Amino acid sequence: MHQSSSDSSNASRPLAAVILAAGKGTRLPGDGPKVAREVAGRPMIRWVVEAVRDVGARPIVLIVGHGADRVRGVFRGDDGDLVTIVQEQQLGTGHATRCAAEALAGFDGDVLVLAGDGPLIQPETIQRLVARHRSSGAAGTLAASTVADATGYGRIIRDENGRFEAIVEHASATVEQREIREIYPSYACYDAKLLFEMLSHLVPDAASGELRITDVPTQLKTDGHDIELVAGFPPQEVLSINTPEQLDQVGMILARRLEEATP
Repeated sequence: MHQSSSDSSNASRPLAAVILAAGKGTRLPGDGPKVAREVAGRPMIRWVVEAVRDVGARPIVLIVGHGADRVRGVFRGDDGDLVTIVQEQQLGTGHATRCAAEALAGFDGDVLVLAGDGPLIQPETIQRLVARHRSSGAAGTLAASTVADATGYGRIIRDENGRFEAIVEHASATVEQREIREIYPSYACYDAKLLFEMLSHLVPDAASGELRITDVPTQLKTDGHDIELVAGFPPQEVLSINTPEQLDQVGMILARRLEEATP
């Protein structure tokens, strides 16, 4: 297995972030881009950006689509570390991540890839992911969480030694694979050069025609690179927002956190 550059364990290695925030959120109340919807008093994208800011990620690249100006408006006057890129065509999460390539051209470090609709993620959890990535020297390091209801999530497939083998999207999973409760919650850290090199060669999914970011770690492993898993991500930090019920649920969790943090 190949490892990424030998200084990957160096805590001073640069860290950037790509946040995928192009979804429309058609099932949620109100209008405008999904990630600009408020949850616990602030737009959900701000929760995610603040979490990656707290771990020192610079720059932070926001991939936006529908309602790009609304997303930019969330950070007006507070965007010195942000680069906003519009994904003109919604061609999948892999394509969205690839849109960040120009903004990070020449960047020699590690890059976080996160979903913008997961405001429950906390800085300490992201730091744990980055620390494992750097100590292992892997090409990519993925979060993994075991949840009661895995419907809709990509399943993590492990080999006979318990190592990462693949991510299988829910729609593509067999009946047996859908029984797996260990899921990929859309948080990962990659060697930036290897990530964008792989994205440039990514093949569209046969069924959807989209480029999927979940195919990147599988392909990196196929090419002989190490992929690490950080198991046990707290289930309460991996819930994304796709329905009004989830919006309410996440809002209650965040409100409780704010209340507990108030002296």
